[in-house]
Amino acid sequence: MSQPPEHGHSRSASAAPPQQPIGVFDSGVGGLSVLHALRAALPRERFVYLADSANAPYGERAAAQVSARTLAITGYLRAQHRIKALVVACNTATAAAIDELRQRHPGLPLVGLEPALKPALALTQTGHVGVIGTRGTLGSAKFGKLLASLADRAHFVLQPCDGLAHAIERSVLSTAPVSGSTETGALCQRYLHAMGTFGKAPGQIDTLVLGCTHYLFVTDELRALLGPGVQFVETGAPVARQTRRLLETAGLLRNGLREPQAAAETAGTRLLTTGPAAMLQAAAQRWLGLPADCCTGICLP
Repeated sequence: MSQPPEHGHSRSASAAPPQQPIGVFDSGVGGLSVLHALRAALPRERFVYLADSANAPYGERAAAQVSARTLAITGYLRAQHRIKALVVACNTATAAAIDELRQRHPGLPLVGLEPALKPALALTQTGHVGVIGTRGTLGSAKFGKLLASLADRAHFVLQPCDGLAHAIERSVLSTAPVSGSTETGALCQRYLHAMGTFGKAPGQIDTLVLGCTHYLFVTDELRALLGPGVQFVETGAPVARQTRRLLETAGLLRNGLREPQAAAETAGTRLLTTGPAAMLQAAAQRWLGLPADCCTGICLP
């Protein structure tokens, strides 16, 4: 359902052994949507997820700051957790830093994200595709290059959604589901209204690209506003498939290392955050069914 994610790989003498975990990070809890897909596709793998919530959201920060955080987090995950691969579960961080990451970590299999414009082209019938994302993603040179390469194949309507990722972050501490949050609902309604008319008629937007991992958690809200006729395109499952392909190519899959399923579910995933642990704990329990004791707060200057 989504565009082949950003990726790259090569082996080096310093490559971590197969029993080491896969690193996954995002500016906050949005990347848990990608982690969910990864755990489903790679049930025997171990994961270390890092939410840089103290600096979220990345989408409204300068590219240089996002790049610096991405490099610092990658260095931390390699040094402290000896990760064997890294999934940059953030469109904004991918746009800002994936090229530099490849240069600095040539032996580390890398998978990044970018808004799924190509698969949206395959789905649209009207030729009108909406793209919602952070200002940092949609304004990046990397996204601009992707958009320019496809501009003659469809009419793309871009909508930066300032504040939406942050509202989704805050909503996890509420007892109501995310889609029941009046703040997220009001933001979704405002931004979709600004994009124009959705539907299957000529000239209407019939396909919506979710260009931020957080937005998967408000699909119920988006669906209620748009109706059943609009197709959504997201990146979690394709990223998981690409990660598996890279690990297979590099000989790093953990498939041969058997352990009880219950042990894999409880010990196989560690969650770290630079912000309040309660936020990540609530999100992990709600969206992944993981216990609170999987989460740890860390300091990462």
